[in-house]
Amino acid sequence: MSSNELNHDVVLSIQRILEIQTTEEVDRLDGLAEEFNAVEILNDFFPDEESLAHLDAVTARLAETHDELQKEVDSLQAELKVSQDPERMLVIQEMISDLLGQMSLIREKATESEAVVRNITKDIQVLDLAKKNLITSMTMMKRLQMLVNALTQLEDFIKEKQYAEVAQTLAAIKEISVIFKTYTAVPHINRVWKRIQEIQQQLRTQLDADFDAFYLQDGNKQLKSTLISEACKVVDTLGPDVRFHLIERFVALELKEYRRIFRTNDEAGQLDNLSRRFAWFRRLLQTHELEQGRVFPSDWKVSWFLLTKFTEITRDDVKTLLTKSGSNLTVKALLDNLAVATEFELSMSKKWATPFREILKATDNPHSEPGQPISAAFEPHMGIFVEAQDKVLSDMLAPHRKAKTNKVQVPQPRSSSDNPVEDSSASPTTVLPSSTDLFYFYGQIFEQCVKLSTGRPLFDLATLFKKWLRIYAEEVLTVDVSKRSPAAVRKSTESKVDPEFIRSLCRLINTADYCQTTATELEEKYQQKIGVEFKDKISFQTECDLFVTSISTAINVLLREFETNCDPAFTALTRTSWSAVNQVSGQSPCTNDLVKAAEQVVELIKPLIEQKKYLRNFFDKASSVILVKFTNSLVRSRPLKEIGAEQLLIDLQVVKAYLVKMPGETLSTASYARSLTKTTSRLEALLKVIVTPVDPPEGFILNYTLLIGDASFSNFQKILDLKGTPKSVQNSLLDSFLTITSTKTDLESTSFLSSLDMDPAATGHGGGSLISPGASRVSLPLGGSDGIFASMTGPGPSGPSTGSSDAGKAEVHKREVFSDFRRFVSFGRRKDTAPS
Repeated sequence: MSSNELNHDVVLSIQRILEIQTTEEVDRLDGLAEEFNAVEILNDFFPDEESLAHLDAVTARLAETHDELQKEVDSLQAELKVSQDPERMLVIQEMISDLLGQMSLIREKATESEAVVRNITKDIQVLDLAKKNLITSMTMMKRLQMLVNALTQLEDFIKEKQYAEVAQTLAAIKEISVIFKTYTAVPHINRVWKRIQEIQQQLRTQLDADFDAFYLQDGNKQLKSTLISEACKVVDTLGPDVRFHLIERFVALELKEYRRIFRTNDEAGQLDNLSRRFAWFRRLLQTHELEQGRVFPSDWKVSWFLLTKFTEITRDDVKTLLTKSGSNLTVKALLDNLAVATEFELSMSKKWATPFREILKATDNPHSEPGQPISAAFEPHMGIFVEAQDKVLSDMLAPHRKAKTNKVQVPQPRSSSDNPVEDSSASPTTVLPSSTDLFYFYGQIFEQCVKLSTGRPLFDLATLFKKWLRIYAEEVLTVDVSKRSPAAVRKSTESKVDPEFIRSLCRLINTADYCQTTATELEEKYQQKIGVEFKDKISFQTECDLFVTSISTAINVLLREFETNCDPAFTALTRTSWSAVNQVSGQSPCTNDLVKAAEQVVELIKPLIEQKKYLRNFFDKASSVILVKFTNSLVRSRPLKEIGAEQLLIDLQVVKAYLVKMPGETLSTASYARSLTKTTSRLEALLKVIVTPVDPPEGFILNYTLLIGDASFSNFQKILDLKGTPKSVQNSLLDSFLTITSTKTDLESTSFLSSLDMDPAATGHGGGSLISPGASRVSLPLGGSDGIFASMTGPGPSGPSTGSSDAGKAEVHKREVFSDFRRFVSFGRRKDTAPS
């Protein structure tokens, strides 16, 4: 804040003194402001140009206001001068000094008055304290008298065994005695306190004797049940320790005979007599509830204590017997006794509508294992049950495994007796019966084990299930293509497919899909039933992946059969001399044979595979096989000539028409149709270029650039090779091609022809070997038709092509006339040797 600015509080104080009222509309010249803006005030006086005419009036009013303010300032200065008179200030200081003196005198008088009052009331305070102590003493004496009288009455009630009165009196004594706990330093009170403890101990001893007499039912000391019922109230008053002691003593006496009869070294106590133990306890429990149990209060839960102690003894005995059995313990004995124990625990839970473990925990016996039922003794020995299931599964799948020779192989001549799964007269099964038997057995054993245990045994059983699922996938559902027999290889002139082999492959696909789905459901059941500590460890994903691999391999084998059945037609197509064809006469016989061969396999597969996704996957790949082999056959059968290419165009339309309808309406997808159209359009463009005559060269080259859309020297050379153009003519055409394309800057350097193999393998699409089982995941749809030209795409109407794998390193917009150095040297030599 500058020296010219005043503090806001000072400004307010001055305004209050000068009686300046702050309102919403304050004259800018009235009052004091922290910020004075002369421009704003002038704008108020002269808001427009016309107001300048009043300049003289405004000046006069401002001068008048200035004079008034000056007078007011002079008046205030005079008043301030009077107020600052030194004599007046001295008077004020003297008055302040007198006032301070009077205040000190008043303080001294107040202190003297307080002392006088305290001296007057001293005796009254002593009397008040004495009265308070007297009242407290009298109250304590009365309570002590009440306590002594109650003790006397309690002794009399105890002698007379009037336990109803004893319970009431003892409760009152314990309530009153709490008051004297802080006064035990007083000798008399200390003696009374000790007497209370002695009486309680004496009462406990008497109660022990009475309860023992009642437990033993001594004829000489027969006690009434009402007496014991009243004694139970006394026990509750004495505390939970006394109650637990009496119940434990009663339970020990009740089960004394049980320990004697069912000793582990006697015949009655052996494992095969476990049911007799439970029958004995049921009789004991029935007798207890009808006789002694009625005298105990319901909240004591004596029956639960009996059950807990019986469970503890029986569990320890069963552990000892199972350990002694060792290797002699059979699965039947283990399961039978475990079932008996489990049934007993369930019956007890049902009887009291409380889980068995909750009953055991409710007793809270520190000397036992709370929460551990009898069945827990069997869990460490459940390994023999799991091992037995392993043996059963091994025997169950042995006929289907056959030392790994039961895998689906290349078809061989067989009789109807060679197929143990399916009879010729029986209706065909969609899945292998062994798979349904396997999972039915899994379900039975799972439910049985859940009833017995949901802990470690159930987890070990899951490990066993996973083991045999892997074995089933690897040894029963895996196609063994390595065991191809020479007698089973089909000759190239044959076109008859083996229906039985196709059925077995389709059945394998359905079985693997069924196993995958059911294994997932089994995992969900495990997650619901198994204990919390094992829940995160349960997963059947690895086994499901194996089943998917089996499906993928089987589809590839089906694809091989499809390809092999179509091979004779492609062989005939390859051997056709297209250069000798002088006229077009409809579709070729080999094309008709190709459609029939493909339809023969497809119509056989369609009704056999249940899941549509696998059929769609097969059709995608089958379409790719036909188009790839058609292209390879076309390349290998060159030269094509114009008439031959025209004939192949007709044949391609026939093949395309069949491939469009091959999946059927329910299985056809938009992606399948797009991929098929994309690939056949490229083949059509290729054949249309070949159909075009080379004379005139400009027209032929122009047609090439329109249909193919590139300026690749090597691709144009491929077209000339396919047409069978003579070398002498090729040189001239290549020169013209270079000349014409050099002026067309919109052409790309590559196209789909860049990936066309001019020397394809005779084995066609399959390459002589199947895809490895892990190389394909059936769940993902495959764009089969794109496989003909690798990753090439046809030239777009305006954008550049993607480029082939051969020329993929070049930039998309870079245009190359010569694809390699050798082509460039060849072109130079032709130019040098060309006739002038």
